[in-house]
Amino acid sequence: MRGARPALFTAGAALLAAAVTAAVLGIGGGDGRTAATTRIPPATARVERATLTDTTTVDGTLGYGADRTVTARGGGTITWLPAEGATVTRGRAVYSVDADRVPLLYGSMPLYRTLDTGAEGMDVELLERNLSKLGYDGFDIDGEYTWATREAVKEWQDDLGLPVTGKVAADDVVVSDGPLRVAELKTQPGAAAGGAVLTTTGTVREVTVDLDAGDRHLVKKNMRAEVELPDGEKTDGRISSIGKTATQTGQGQDATTTVEATVAVRGVKGFDTGPVEVTFVSERRENVLAVPVGALLALAEGGYGVQVVEGGTTRYVAVKTGMFADGRVEVTGVAEGATVAVPA
Repeated sequence: MRGARPALFTAGAALLAAAVTAAVLGIGGGDGRTAATTRIPPATARVERATLTDTTTVDGTLGYGADRTVTARGGGTITWLPAEGATVTRGRAVYSVDADRVPLLYGSMPLYRTLDTGAEGMDVELLERNLSKLGYDGFDIDGEYTWATREAVKEWQDDLGLPVTGKVAADDVVVSDGPLRVAELKTQPGAAAGGAVLTTTGTVREVTVDLDAGDRHLVKKNMRAEVELPDGEKTDGRISSIGKTATQTGQGQDATTTVEATVAVRGVKGFDTGPVEVTFVSERRENVLAVPVGALLALAEGGYGVQVVEGGTTRYVAVKTGMFADGRVEVTGVAEGATVAVPA
């Protein structure tokens, strides 16, 4: 992965220093807020209502998430493997040993023992729930391996062409929290079973981003993001997870501290993996009065003002600044629709 670029936020102080007229002006006037002059500026802009959006762009890597290695039970021969890139769903074979399929079940915990009549627990409930989803019935999903559960297992095994034993060993199935995508084969048909068979990922496209730890508070789960693909095409994404573990790379002044964020994306064609750019909307201010940043003037009394143009005269008006974005700044203290000078 390319290292995360520094956030592209429009920092208020730096932007003001660069954009505000170098001359320091005193506005004077009876109320300390305005002063009239007859000098007409060369360029003007209107005070308008707008939605200001602040964004940050970082580098990321397109993929399918972390790999998981599936291992085969010891003994026997690998007789079938899926193709790389294939998707395996509930009840389908992940691989075969001695012509016996090893099917996929959905769940949050692997089987760790042989399940048979009399067994009780969450692993039994996992098996029963999967059997029910696959269309088998006649038993309760209650975590108790009853005679009825055993009969459903036997019917399932018969349909798969497996030895009909009525019991399920831990290595008879592969358990995952959802469909699997075959990432890479680690063996081949005819090889001895035992050890790594293949690696898998999830089926949802996602982008992994190393986000500067100082910017973590700017992003939230389910926040929208724009992803620019390697060919320049753009697609929408949504933040699916934000890490809580910070990682430091480099030393001294070159040290950076990041947290990993994941962005789920859909509709990506032509790329399985690759470098991308991700843009987050870190802040949005709707229906605010805004002027070009270049319209701001530093005031001798402190703060900032704008030069309001009225007919053939102008006057300086002190304003309070808010959010900066897209070359504009939120202001209060000046009327909507007013014309302000924008010094060249």
